[in-house]
Amino acid sequence: MSAADYARRHLTFGWWSLLVFLTLGILLESLHGLKVGWYLSVANESRRLMLTLAHAHGTLLALVHLAFAATACGDATDAGDWRRFASPCLVAAGVLLPGGFLLGGLFVYGGDPGLGVLLVPAGAALLLASVALTARAASAAAGKSRGSS
Repeated sequence: MSAADYARRHLTFGWWSLLVFLTLGILLESLHGLKVGWYLSVANESRRLMLTLAHAHGTLLALVHLAFAATACGDATDAGDWRRFASPCLVAAGVLLPGGFLLGGLFVYGGDPGLGVLLVPAGAALLLASVALTARAASAAAGKSRGSS
């Protein structure tokens, strides 16, 4: 894939994710405003926390995808094949991290989050790997540009 292909992938994923998770946030605000017990009851505190974390992480990761798209298409980071590994890690993290919180909140058992929350650590590890690869590529590109001036 070319740098432009990676940028298009992450622009598309980022904007659609942003739409989904902002919509989730509006839905959660509506549940709060309407005083829906399924969401606000003290017994459902874990549900409320998990769904709020899904919204927050999903929205933030959508913005990370947009930043990745800008970085992936930059001429300064063209060296190496870092995108080939960082891109799928970031896409998986964009699904697993907020998805784990969402599933954990939708299926609550006795005040504990559902088993979906087990997806969160895998998503976090993949996010960390993607960010580390991207940061390394950006640092290498910055070092090259300083050395050539």
